[in-house]
Amino acid sequence: MIDLRSDTVTRPTEGMRAAMAAAEVGDDVYAEDPTVNALQGRVAELFGHEAALFCPTGSMANQIALQLLVPPGEELLCDADAHVVTYEIGAAAAIGGISTRTWSPVGADIDPDAVAAMVRPAGFHAVPTRAIAVEQTHNRGGGAIIDLEVLKRLRGVADDAGVGLHCDGARIWHAHVATGVPFTEYGRLFDTVSVCLSKGLGAPIGSLVLSTADNIARARVLRKRMGGGMRQVGVLAAAGRYALDNHIARLADDHARARRLAEALAPTGVVDAARVVTNIIPLDLSRAPLDAPAFGAAARAEGILVSVLGPRTARLLTHLDVDDAAVDRAAEVLPRLLA
Repeated sequence: MIDLRSDTVTRPTEGMRAAMAAAEVGDDVYAEDPTVNALQGRVAELFGHEAALFCPTGSMANQIALQLLVPPGEELLCDADAHVVTYEIGAAAAIGGISTRTWSPVGADIDPDAVAAMVRPAGFHAVPTRAIAVEQTHNRGGGAIIDLEVLKRLRGVADDAGVGLHCDGARIWHAHVATGVPFTEYGRLFDTVSVCLSKGLGAPIGSLVLSTADNIARARVLRKRMGGGMRQVGVLAAAGRYALDNHIARLADDHARARRLAEALAPTGVVDAARVVTNIIPLDLSRAPLDAPAFGAAARAEGILVSVLGPRTARLLTHLDVDDAAVDRAAEVLPRLLA
């Protein structure tokens, strides 16, 4: 099967498995795992932050970051399609007691002035805004990249309002490879950042929260409270270190394959190939002969797995385990199904 459902389905490479097997370990609850400590220090330095904390999942990393910025009963602003309010099963409210208010889903096309107008100060029993969250790249926005100048303006909005700014950077590696913007340039704009190792970078597990040393000390307590205290977890951190060494530059291959597949599908009218700039290919099947479930079933019958997101919405992702031959096969089969 050619699995285009997500970049979370990748399997560790032989080199990554060897690094995991050879990892030096200790008890991470005591902060004594040397491989974890090395990974945390490296990623923090990469983004220009003081410290980082290794977490088992991206959702946990995001929710820890939000709790660092927003006290219970106060407010986070974000996109209505943001992962933190769409795919984390209400954790901000259920765990952090955080109220959320959203702007209409626009993917990466954020208007900082419109966001500024939404910020609500404390007073008159209103719920005060305490933080703004953005997603880089934007998952439901088709892997789109928020422009650096927009992010700088959002930083200004946050500073003027005295609120925090969080980046869900699950796929920020893709933004760096596609644009050439340094990680430190992204990192300096945010109070907290989460980054994921188990998507495009191909590790089997793991995300990190980045912030100040004081915030990360608090984050360690929050992680433990949420059941995320881990012991000899260097075997997993070693996979992340291997991914950083070997799997960032190669994301350009995933981008090129996604564009090639998008261009093959473009004549069917389900995707604007010019807007596919990273590894995500959103499919709008509103005018296609098949709805999304039928398309998914037909593709599976041909040996291709696609992600069905709604009645007329589907998605394809290229990743470490999808090579040129797989893309060639998908580019032949999928347009035929939609013809």
